[in-house]
Amino acid sequence: MSTAPSQPRSNARIIIVMGVSSSGKSTAGQSLARRLHVPFLDGDGYHPPENVEKMRSGIALDDEDRWPWLTRLAHALHEAADKKGAAVGACSALKRSYRDFLTEQAREPILFVYLKGDRALIAERMARRQHEYMPPSLLDSQFATLQEPDPASENVLVVPVTDSVEKITTTVTKTLDHLKTFKRWQ
Repeated sequence: MSTAPSQPRSNARIIIVMGVSSSGKSTAGQSLARRLHVPFLDGDGYHPPENVEKMRSGIALDDEDRWPWLTRLAHALHEAADKKGAAVGACSALKRSYRDFLTEQAREPILFVYLKGDRALIAERMARRQHEYMPPSLLDSQFATLQEPDPASENVLVVPVTDSVEKITTTVTKTLDHLKTFKRWQ
């Protein structure tokens, strides 16, 4: 099996770093946005209060809980990309239907950067961190919901969570030839 990252299939102004809780989405997304000099939008900030309370209580979200959240995030990313030329977001985007919905709602292609890691490593990371409303008890529901993106049929770049933030950022930026105006890091 190759350890080389998959290559995205289409150009996009919106990049969403995705994966289960504690995979490093926000950290990697912030680093990527800094490198590109574009806005970073954390999906956690777009949850309605009802979703936050549900998760804080240890109750996993269902599809009906997610649609309004994904709509708000997709629209915000589109607006940010319109203003600044590109935007980076962090969102679990665990199911293909969520990724398709985000793309539909944004009304443009999205590159998903999937931070792939095994359950044991993610559980270890989750145990070491404090999150405002995502308790470790929800990790199993995250993995149960996860439909790993398919590089053959989705616009996705798969990178291992074991890579450093710097390596993840560099790997992603190397695939963004279409964002030449943002290549100030070279």
